[in-house]
Amino acid sequence: MKQNLAVVFGGRSVEHDVSIITGAQLMDNADASKYNIIPIYIARDGAWYTGARLRDVDFFKHFDPQDKGVIAVGMVPASGRAVLRPLQQKTGLFAKRSEDIAIDVVIPAMHGLNGEDGTLQGLFELVNVPYASAGVLGSAVGMDKVMMKAVFKASGFPVLEAVDFTRARFEKEREQVLDEVERALPYPIFIKPANLGSSIGISRAVDRASLAEAIDVAVRYDRRILAERGVSQLKEINCSVLGYGGDARASLCEEPVSWKEFLTFDQKYLRGGKGAKGGMQSLQRKLPAPISEEMTGRIQDLAVRVFAALDLKGVVRIDFIIDEADGALYVNEVNTIPGSFAFYLWEPLGVTFKDLVDELVAIAQRAHAEKNANDYAFDSRILDKFQSGGGKLAK
Repeated sequence: MKQNLAVVFGGRSVEHDVSIITGAQLMDNADASKYNIIPIYIARDGAWYTGARLRDVDFFKHFDPQDKGVIAVGMVPASGRAVLRPLQQKTGLFAKRSEDIAIDVVIPAMHGLNGEDGTLQGLFELVNVPYASAGVLGSAVGMDKVMMKAVFKASGFPVLEAVDFTRARFEKEREQVLDEVERALPYPIFIKPANLGSSIGISRAVDRASLAEAIDVAVRYDRRILAERGVSQLKEINCSVLGYGGDARASLCEEPVSWKEFLTFDQKYLRGGKGAKGGMQSLQRKLPAPISEEMTGRIQDLAVRVFAALDLKGVVRIDFIIDEADGALYVNEVNTIPGSFAFYLWEPLGVTFKDLVDELVAIAQRAHAEKNANDYAFDSRILDKFQSGGGKLAK
């Protein structure tokens, strides 16, 4: 019997369009003999939709919520499971009533705020549906660069020096903040919004003028800003981890670009292809990464340790930085919902995208079963002691 597999994408985020591509790639590669694919699109205004038209990426170029192939829905708990419930019923003598759609498992394909940051995962926890991504805590930490770096440091992982500050403080004490950043960090300095991915709002500063300009860009996207020491002789290496709990394994390592300059949003997602065939997998990359076996082993080991420290599950991509001047290795960040689900890092190991989807479904169901094994019943007898109408406990 097929399982109803919901794929959630879109969202109220600047990474909305990237998420559409990621969702389309996953739906196109899921095994249709095993799953009924149910697309769930979250529009820019936060409304939820499902329907056959949402399988077509071209439809989103001029999205029409009134299209007959689109239904406005909400996700609600019902009879011990999550369902998609139509929000409006069509009227008329011959109108066919839209029924609830039961959901067996969810794979979020959501990048950025309101999707990758734990908020959507919190909803899945409330409606008690299995979902194949990091949990609430791991998602939240993995999204917030300031908190993520603090957790890395507390866990003893090597990280680049950084300072953080708020937009409100920068607007009030502009010159003082610039002074503090320059005292703490040598140039080049990377300026990053705390809660965005896909390189949006990130800039490289080489002097005070470009530092001020970079911060002006970043504060448009978030209220907290991270200033981080740059590496002049930088080699970026990415490694994916797949699993749950202590059962996790690392992928091959990759060097994601063949050029040395900073990878921008356009380079990441618009270079080399269109629609669901473009995106991260179409980048020029070196796979496996041209690094020593010893460094490869260090990165893979550190990736699995980071995965465990943040209590992650599903598939993630962890980005590392090597300073080629001295060979130092640093953990850069965790992408809890990586572009294309990092399938390109698993294919050389014999794990196809179709296999990856199957593993994600199995991980979601395993984690869900473990959660439901918890005892949520505790008889406190407090209600027996409560005096109706009085609002006080009986003595």
